Amino acid sequence: MTMKNRLLRILQQDDLNFFLTNRMPRKLAGRLLRSFSRIEQPMVRDVSIGLWSFFSGLDLSEASSSEFRSMHDCFTRRLKPGARPIDPAPDVLVSPCDGIIGAHGRICGTELYQIKGGTYSLAELLRDQHLVASHRDGCYVTLRLTSAMYHRFHAPHDCCVEFVKYIPGDSWNVNQAALRRVDKLYCKNERAVLQARLAATGHAISLVPVGAILVSGIRLNFIDLQRLGREGEGAAACNAQFRKGDELGWFEHGSTIIVLAPGRFALCDTVRNEAMIRVGQPLMRIR
Repeated sequence: MTMKNRLLRILQQDDLNFFLTNRMPRKLAGRLLRSFSRIEQPMVRDVSIGLWSFFSGLDLSEASSSEFRSMHDCFTRRLKPGARPIDPAPDVLVSPCDGIIGAHGRICGTELYQIKGGTYSLAELLRDQHLVASHRDGCYVTLRLTSAMYHRFHAPHDCCVEFVKYIPGDSWNVNQAALRRVDKLYCKNERAVLQARLAATGHAISLVPVGAILVSGIRLNFIDLQRLGREGEGAAACNAQFRKGDELGWFEHGSTIIVLAPGRFALCDTVRNEAMIRVGQPLMRIR
């Protein structure tokens, strides 16, 4: 076994992983890494990206550019045109991001699974009773991004984003070790709630990007979340039109998106626990 594999096996042990990534001053660590990741000094940039690649298996072959100003610039990279074909079927809701499929299925009333044996409610996640009612007994998928993945997220269908809510919170890691140990984790972390309406059918869907450890931040192309959340929880109506596959925003680090749809939607056959999915691949279908 190589030294790299030994190190990875040690770091992937649940107890050690949870201790290293969560038993630290998470917000302080996030501020420090946020500053460090933006350093544009070539040696700092190259060493940082090299170490990140060594431990995460980072693949930059699809990136639109091979030159980066900083590690942050690499984190938030765009892809080459055509790198993520978008399924054109009108009855298909596509994945908004690259990710690993986590808990998914039917919403039991207003309860969803975080992980087997652990649940949370729509009310705790969304903090909006009208939105809770629209997704009662609906369909959901949890998509977890890792640090090496493409960090931008996209419209799952032709739609209009009508309302955005920003909910400040913690920055727990969102990996399996943390999901098993932290009750209702998604309801504790920083998150945004994007309420959208499909252009063709009028169905209401929601995307919930959830922040995570270290850099954490969620950014949107069409509204300034930092300004919206300047004094804590904030919300704003909007009228942002998107075609299927258009970019909505990005994460400043690996995290999670929870996709919520009404009861008339069903998961596509390819949706399987722990399977990899990419932007534009089928996620849900209108029944």
